[in-house]
Amino acid sequence: MWLADSASGNKTLLSPKGDQAEFYDNPQFSKDGKGVYVVTDHDSDMRRIAYIELANRKISYVPSDPKWDVDEFQLSPDGKTLAYVTNEDGISRLHLLDLVAGKERSAPQLPIGIISDLKWNKDSSEVAFNLKSPQTPNDVYSVNGQSGKAELWAKSITKGVDTSQFAQAEVIHFSTFDGRTVSGFLYRPPTKFTGKRPVIIDIHGGPDEQYRPTYNYEGNYFLNALGIAKIYPNVRGSTGYGKTFAHLDDGLRREDAVKDIGALLDWIKSQPYLDSDRVMIEGGSYGGYLALSTAYTDSDRIRGTISDSGITSLLSDAEHTDAWRRDIERLEFGDERDPKIRQFMETTAPVANAKKIGKPLLIFQGGNDPRVPVSEASSLVAATKDRIPVWYVLAKDEGHGFIQQQNRDLKTYASILFVKEFLLR
Repeated sequence: MWLADSASGNKTLLSPKGDQAEFYDNPQFSKDGKGVYVVTDHDSDMRRIAYIELANRKISYVPSDPKWDVDEFQLSPDGKTLAYVTNEDGISRLHLLDLVAGKERSAPQLPIGIISDLKWNKDSSEVAFNLKSPQTPNDVYSVNGQSGKAELWAKSITKGVDTSQFAQAEVIHFSTFDGRTVSGFLYRPPTKFTGKRPVIIDIHGGPDEQYRPTYNYEGNYFLNALGIAKIYPNVRGSTGYGKTFAHLDDGLRREDAVKDIGALLDWIKSQPYLDSDRVMIEGGSYGGYLALSTAYTDSDRIRGTISDSGITSLLSDAEHTDAWRRDIERLEFGDERDPKIRQFMETTAPVANAKKIGKPLLIFQGGNDPRVPVSEASSLVAATKDRIPVWYVLAKDEGHGFIQQQNRDLKTYASILFVKEFLLR
């Protein structure tokens, strides 16, 4: 983080120098201009708000729950109140801190979802923000800084669809192979569907991302029309749970994230509400890699796999990704130039273990994908189609992920047909 002189262009480094990469974001001057507030993970496993005095570079910290990341903050124009948002198991919580008294003011209970884009009004009396939730694409709220009372300013347009009936997200926790606890979100279908419910496990990409309870769009169809429960796990490597958790899958520990999915399959079996005999795995990009890895490690426990631009080989991904991205990925996946890492990538690649995949596959692939070459997807299809049902959707005008509406629609329809054929029968 740098301090720049707008007249001379000279800049001064504000963040401490260290051997490890650190996170700094959303810097803001204090009201008196003597310091800067910033979100950082300096000297901490989690992200918190630091205050850096410009005169001596002394760092102090705004009190917050040490278990959770601070996502963002906004200092009121009068400099007296700090509004900030914590990420608590993926759910946003709004906090109002009175900087003069050093105490938190009362904050409202808001719907489960994601808060973003905090903005104070000019007289520092109210702070506004966006709220995305499973029941709304994006609402706008305002909260009174003194009373903590929330007011809904703008409601999302949903073209007449009653989204209030959509399933809310439920936080789940399950124990994995090394005794750690992994969390995720469960969405239950309407109560009109009785008996044990089939399950789709949807794995996020990244891996340095986190599934958070937002609007599910076409995903609601699988819940409301087909009666399927959906689970979105945040396996090791996900952000939002600290630096240690985010690095638990680095390099040669990549398969530990696959084991987390195996532990989730165990958890599903222990839930009387869920049907462990009818489980499907899906994911996009890196999530597709985990889904395809589960397809060969736990083939006997699933009904099928959907891969959307899924990585079929980390080695191939490393060799084909753009140069600017390669060094970043090496920190996560390991350096493919190291013989030990290279061998690991080769032996654990889903495409190299295609013979172990014993359940149906649905593969979505972009013809111009710069990260997952068409040849990799085609190789996986060729290695499996003679033994199991394989559906292959190749969009010649797409890259890494389907963007164009007609292709996205086709992807949705194909997924519905695949699920009906191999999960619900």
